[in-house]
Amino acid sequence: MSANSAIEWTDATWNPVRGCTKISPGCLNCYAERFAERFRGVNGHPFEQGFDLRLAPWKLIEPLHWAKPQMVFVNSMSDLFHADVPDSYIVSVFEVMVQANWHVYQVLTKRADRMRRMAAKQLKFATELEHIWWGTTVENRKHGLPRLAALQETEAAIRFLSCEPLLEDLGTLDLHGINWLIAGGESGPGARPIKKAWVTSLRDQCKAAQVPFFFKQWGGFPKSKLGSALDGREHKEAPHFPVRIVPTIAERRAIEARLQGPLGLPVLGSCA
Repeated sequence: MSANSAIEWTDATWNPVRGCTKISPGCLNCYAERFAERFRGVNGHPFEQGFDLRLAPWKLIEPLHWAKPQMVFVNSMSDLFHADVPDSYIVSVFEVMVQANWHVYQVLTKRADRMRRMAAKQLKFATELEHIWWGTTVENRKHGLPRLAALQETEAAIRFLSCEPLLEDLGTLDLHGINWLIAGGESGPGARPIKKAWVTSLRDQCKAAQVPFFFKQWGGFPKSKLGSALDGREHKEAPHFPVRIVPTIAERRAIEARLQGPLGLPVLGSCA
């Protein structure tokens, strides 16, 4: 696990898939690709193969081993609904999320159409669970607004938008069925600019629709230089989720044993 994540809107990251391919302008300066490619060819490193897409089945059971409840960003270094990830593997990831229900899972994708299709069939068993949040990226109008529509058609208890990197004014959004909106400028080398009017428009629309609004950053390089204050204050709202009781070690071992058999998941050792 990557505990104490540097991503402001989550606590930890979980990456049962690694690597991805670009699909829209929001991917241009991908931080995950930049990080992974630094280690291409380094023997034994988790990203020895750079940002090539790979499954990491040995990571599947990890959330069962975390005794402290976390907000968990699922696949910060990939996209769970990438076309090359098998349906059966995605189902396995959701099976673990269903069982390790003392965490909250933030599943963010740019492949919202596939997510919608699977939610209606293979993943229907997880759609009513409030500890699994289903989200999509809306970085611009051309690519993001169709994803927003697909997300709204997705059966889910909690839906969220990541308007990051925010690349233009998104206009008036239909926020029906949306439970959270994250916005932010691009950070890192080559970061594209963001305008205040784009951000204030989203803030005001969220306020009118009673949708929690989280402004992550103005971005740039280094991102800490500009911070995240908007009109003199921080906006760090998020949906409320009550802290759940964590099962005992014995109970978590039993859950792990049940998952390993039917799903063919790897044995990682005893929960602790």
